[in-house]
Amino acid sequence: MQDHALESDFYYFAYGSCMCPVDLKRSLGENVWRYVVGPATLPGYRLGFYWQAPWRKSGTLDIVCDPKALVHGVLYKLPQCLSERLDAREAVAQGGYRHEAVDVFSGTQRFRNVRTYVVVDKLGQELAPDNAYCDVVMRGALTCGLPEQYCWQLFEHMQRLQTHYQNRLGHPLKIPRSLWPTC
Repeated sequence: MQDHALESDFYYFAYGSCMCPVDLKRSLGENVWRYVVGPATLPGYRLGFYWQAPWRKSGTLDIVCDPKALVHGVLYKLPQCLSERLDAREAVAQGGYRHEAVDVFSGTQRFRNVRTYVVVDKLGQELAPDNAYCDVVMRGALTCGLPEQYCWQLFEHMQRLQTHYQNRLGHPLKIPRSLWPTC
């Protein structure tokens, strides 16, 4: 375990696969559960699958401005030493995502200048996520306590995209029933 007491921290709002602390540990090399502040909301944005990472053959999440929308996610307070690893995960140097400073709400508190990531070159239309990506996104949303209704909306959105993709290309991408949010 590393001592981060003398380092500066930064707040990070995750809305996709990074909501899952287990998956985030895989790329950051450190258990991030202790850095979870809690569920948070980002007003003025909506989710969409507008990026295809070079190592993935499916869509990944992005946020786009929408004054009438709200994105739920997970707020982390991470030590600065994890910043470069997080940027590497988000393919910042390769032009995948870029930093965006946003204000989020967690509980009754407002957090200003929180780091999140947005896609640099967005696809013209959403691209369906694969089952592995759906799995990690849903695990993060459910284990970090996002609202049940939002989890259902997220699940249904991913399922609609997969069904559309399957109907268009004849390639099955179904979310297994075991990954459905529980009531």
